[in-house]
Amino acid sequence: MGKELVDSILDDFETAAIDDRLRAMLRFLQKMTLTPADLSPEDGEALRRAGISQAAATDAAGVGLAFNLIDRLADSFAFAVPSESMFARMAGKMANAGYRM
Repeated sequence: MGKELVDSILDDFETAAIDDRLRAMLRFLQKMTLTPADLSPEDGEALRRAGISQAAATDAAGVGLAFNLIDRLADSFAFAVPSESMFARMAGKMANAGYRM
């Protein structure tokens, strides 16, 4: 996935040139993140209609849940956020070792 495509997704995934399945999953994750009380069985059904398997939906929701939890804890406890240059220096190591440091 090229930088231009990623940027277009970040700008507005609804109009980005992506597969409808990805768009449906991003829509679900956005709702899960911003208005979780509004989630309903219809949201899960929309994923199934888009062709997303239960396993794929569960995996994506689990990743979203983990990031949402970390983000909320970071906000609550005022975690220090590394600078952009620090993220750039860490990128190679993280690409090879993942989050395990």
